[in-house]
Amino acid sequence: MTTITIAQIIEDVKDLPTLPAVVMEILNCIDQENIDTHELANKVSHDIALTAKTLRYANSAYYSTMVKVTTIQQAISLLGLTTVRQLIVSAALTGCFPENNCPGFNHKHFWRHSNMVGIVARILARRLSVNQDVAFTAGLLHDLGTLVLVSYHSEQYAQVIVWQTDHQATQFQAERQVLGIDHAAVGEELARQWNFSDQMIHAIAGHHQPDKPGLGYLATIIHAANGITHALCLSDTEDQTAAEISAQTWESLGLDQESLDQVFQEASLEFKKLESQIEV
Repeated sequence: MTTITIAQIIEDVKDLPTLPAVVMEILNCIDQENIDTHELANKVSHDIALTAKTLRYANSAYYSTMVKVTTIQQAISLLGLTTVRQLIVSAALTGCFPENNCPGFNHKHFWRHSNMVGIVARILARRLSVNQDVAFTAGLLHDLGTLVLVSYHSEQYAQVIVWQTDHQATQFQAERQVLGIDHAAVGEELARQWNFSDQMIHAIAGHHQPDKPGLGYLATIIHAANGITHALCLSDTEDQTAAEISAQTWESLGLDQESLDQVFQEASLEFKKLESQIEV
C-alpha cells in the first residue's frame, strides 16, 4: 500500500489554481434568486476562456435550442439562470485539472457521473422541499477529491483502478486499500482550500458516510443520489460494485417505494438526455 497523507493533500490543493471570483460568487450565492443577470454576464465575459467553454456547453446537444447561443446574457435568457450558473461552474472546474494523465481513468466518464449525481440530487431535493440548486451543485462537486488524486498521484491512482477491477470493489474501498485515504477526505480539504460553504464541505466529506454526526441533510441527499446513479448506470461506470445506500439514509429521506420508483423514472429520462451530449 502506498499511503498518501492529509498533509500531502493539503500541499497538493495549495498548488491548484483558485477558481475565478465570479465562480466563487456563484457558489456562495447558489441559493439566492435575486441576482443581477446582466452583472453576472458581464463578470463572466471578462474571462474569455470561461466564457468560451460555457458557451460551448450551452450549445451542446443536451441544452440545444433553436437559436445559437453567442453570449452569456443570451444563454441566461434562453436556458435560465439556474442552468447557466451550473454551466459556468462546470466550465471553471474542468479547467483546473489536467486530463489523460492517469492510465485507466476517463475524465469524460467522471464528469458524466458528476452531472448525473447532480441531476438525481436535484430530483430528490424537489421531492423533499430542499433547495434544488444547492443539491445539484453539491452533486456536481461531490467527487472533486478524485481529480486531486488523479492529478497529483496518477501512478498510484492507476493502481487503485487495477485493484478495484481485480477485487470487484467500489472506488471508495479501493482507494482506502491502496492509498490509505479516500476521495471524500481529499475533496473535503479542497473544498476548505477553495472556501466553499460549510454545507457544501460537509456534503463532499460525507457523501459515502452520511451517518456521521454533524454532516447535515445535504450529505444524506448526495449519498442517496450517488447510490441511485450507480444503480441506474452500473454498466456505464468504472465502478465494479454499486455504492450502497445506508439504511439510515433511506429512513431519513422518508420516501416510499412509489416515490422512489418515480425518482428512478425521472432520473432515467434525464440520463438518456445527458447521453446525447457530446461533452459534459
